[in-house]
Amino acid sequence: MKQSNKTAVMIITVMIIMAIIILIYYVKANGIVDEKTIKCISEKAVLYVSKTCGHCATQKQILGEYLDYFEIIDCQDEIEKCKNNEILYVPTWIILGEKDTGIKTIAELKELTGC
Repeated sequence: MKQSNKTAVMIITVMIIMAIIILIYYVKANGIVDEKTIKCISEKAVLYVSKTCGHCATQKQILGEYLDYFEIIDCQDEIEKCKNNEILYVPTWIILGEKDTGIKTIAELKELTGC
């Protein structure tokens, strides 16, 4: 086998392995969820964000197609709500009355809400 063919096979193999690792990470991070679970989580959790927050954008991407299920409060638009809830950092989740700051995976939200 020519050296260039060996190199191509090696590159393809590495790419396949990387794709598998990413897929495994995604499934572990988000788990397999259904609409019922998302509804359960969204009934127990409120997300506080800001338009200029990069981590908030990441959190919204994690929620993906389920984003519309959640109550999302933008602290630039609803300053009083954020002040009243003492939101100092975003993203912040209020889950079952408890404040939890930072990006959460679906699996973490599932665990925190008991859904």
